[in-house]
Amino acid sequence: MLDPLVKLLSQSGLMNVSYNHIIMVVICLVILYLAIVKKMEPLLLVPIGFAGILVNIPLSGINELGGILHSIYNFGIGSGPDSATVFPLLIFMGIGAMTDFSALLSNPKTMLLGAASQVGIFTTILGAVVLSDLHILDFTLEQASSIGIIGGADGPTSIYISSKLAPELLGAISISAYSYMALVPIIQPPIMRLLTTENERKIMMINKNKVSKVELIVFPIVILILIGLFLPTATALFGMFCFGNLISVCGQTNRLSHVAQNSLINIVTLLLGLAIGSKLNSEEFLKPQTLGILALGIVAFSVGTASGILMAKLMNKFLKEDKINPLIGASGVSAVPMSARVVNAEGLKYNNQNFLLMHAMAPNVAGVIGSAVAGGIILSFFS
Repeated sequence: MLDPLVKLLSQSGLMNVSYNHIIMVVICLVILYLAIVKKMEPLLLVPIGFAGILVNIPLSGINELGGILHSIYNFGIGSGPDSATVFPLLIFMGIGAMTDFSALLSNPKTMLLGAASQVGIFTTILGAVVLSDLHILDFTLEQASSIGIIGGADGPTSIYISSKLAPELLGAISISAYSYMALVPIIQPPIMRLLTTENERKIMMINKNKVSKVELIVFPIVILILIGLFLPTATALFGMFCFGNLISVCGQTNRLSHVAQNSLINIVTLLLGLAIGSKLNSEEFLKPQTLGILALGIVAFSVGTASGILMAKLMNKFLKEDKINPLIGASGVSAVPMSARVVNAEGLKYNNQNFLLMHAMAPNVAGVIGSAVAGGIILSFFS
């Protein structure tokens, strides 16, 4: 009579649970708390946290061959150079459909601010390599490059690059990238105030150039061709972004644009969150590397923010008129549109008539382009 009961218990999750499983469930509950109570990127962190709980239930089989989370991950993200990595590309298409290039085209020099912010990516790569050389943490160059993308504050690009180069770090990199994106209102303002004077924060900016519909249609096509020819490895990511933007601005595909901006991106975000959460198992997440990734992530994001601000200050040295408010340099990271909103709020504190939102959107959009280009450079290096 006892044998069947003993056998049943031995095959239960309760008898196979470990301390690592319990720790991971607690971590996932914290993720759910941050998403639901603190409203930190809830659309993605809720699926991630819940999927993380599922994969840490012993013997559930949900993340093994044939399991639903295993199937979602393989279809949408996969691993290795031969994977399609569908979900990040579809997310980028939706972001493209929601992106307005008007601010950037009306003030093209602000593209330099988005480019400067990518310094955070390459600084972090060097930092990860140094930590490895000092034997503090063990990162390969591929892993270091994947971690560095966090500096662009671009979740889809971080996922895309890490799935290609370091799939074993996908969970930690994704959590780090989206957590710091959600913490933009906390991380960026102190850096802005540290690197700018009160007079600089009060600089008024005025839009002088109007952008035609033709320019809005031509721009994504031209820039895609140019980047694609010089950097083919960025074509998939940047191509989907430009396609999403084109169906939004051309005026003839409003239904497609509506789908890309709403139902499609919502469905993909849901599945992407589950796929990322499937990598939050104790074997892959509970490593010293994870703490290193979280630490390097905040460094990457902070350096990217500072680089954009310092570039704006440098540009002002050469501009006789139409000075740039250095605050908008902080939005050179591609946390769209959160970073631009934070810049606008910070500017209003020092001048209640200084509305910087549209000006900040220019480097914000340029940051999206910059992070995709940086990702392409990294992939090109390892291909």
